[in-house]
Amino acid sequence: MNVICLHDEAFFALLEEAVERIQQKQNVTEDTWIDTEAAMKLLGIKSKTTLQDLRNKGKIRFSQPQKRIILYDRASILEYLDKNAKETF
Repeated sequence: MNVICLHDEAFFALLEEAVERIQQKQNVTEDTWIDTEAAMKLLGIKSKTTLQDLRNKGKIRFSQPQKRIILYDRASILEYLDKNAKETF
C-alpha cells in the first residue's frame, strides 16, 4: 500500500478540480432565477418581509412572471452580498 502526502493547499486545490470536473460531466449549472425560499437561504434571512424590502429598494433583481410567482436573480443576490461584505483586519 502506498501513502501519498499532500500539503493542505494542494489537497484543497485537487478537491476543487475534482468537483469542477464532475459538474462539467453532469452538466450541473446553477439556475439564474431562484424562488423565494432559495433566495432567503442564500441571503441567510428568515423573513419574507426583509426579502420584500430588499426587492422594493432595488437592491436585488427580481422577475414576476405571474401574479403570485416572484423569482430572484442569483447573480444580483451574490453581488449584493459581496458589496456589503466587510474586510477582515
